[in-house]
Amino acid sequence: MKSVPVYFSLGTNQGDRRAQIDEALRRLDAAIGRSYEALSSIIETPSWGFEGPDFLNCVVRYRTARRPHTLLRICKQIERAMGRRENLEYDAEGRRIYHDRPIDIDILLYGDETVDTPELKIPHPLMKQRDFVMRPLEEIFAQK
Repeated sequence: MKSVPVYFSLGTNQGDRRAQIDEALRRLDAAIGRSYEALSSIIETPSWGFEGPDFLNCVVRYRTARRPHTLLRICKQIERAMGRRENLEYDAEGRRIYHDRPIDIDILLYGDETVDTPELKIPHPLMKQRDFVMRPLEEIFAQK
């Protein structure tokens, strides 16, 4: 199977935020079996979709042959291992209700592929609405 570039966004607004990003990167390296290829600057942004402490956010690129749903399982395992406990909640209009989190890892892009399943959508459907994702992603694209 061919390796493809995969872009993840990482965000945290709890605890030692820089240490949380560093730990998530170490865990991703170990789970994917290689170090990341590129890392954006880490930026501080207001919480998105709820009132809460500011986030640290970044985007990271790996090259891997692991399939998207395998990567999703890896992301969820890392989030749980780092203390994320979240039951998905929605308001009366069906919009997701967001909360503080020690770490959030989202798959943004997986090569040129599109994934559209109930549990995973790639490209990430909200990424273009999120400056805290697009700024770091554009920074990595500019490094190519």
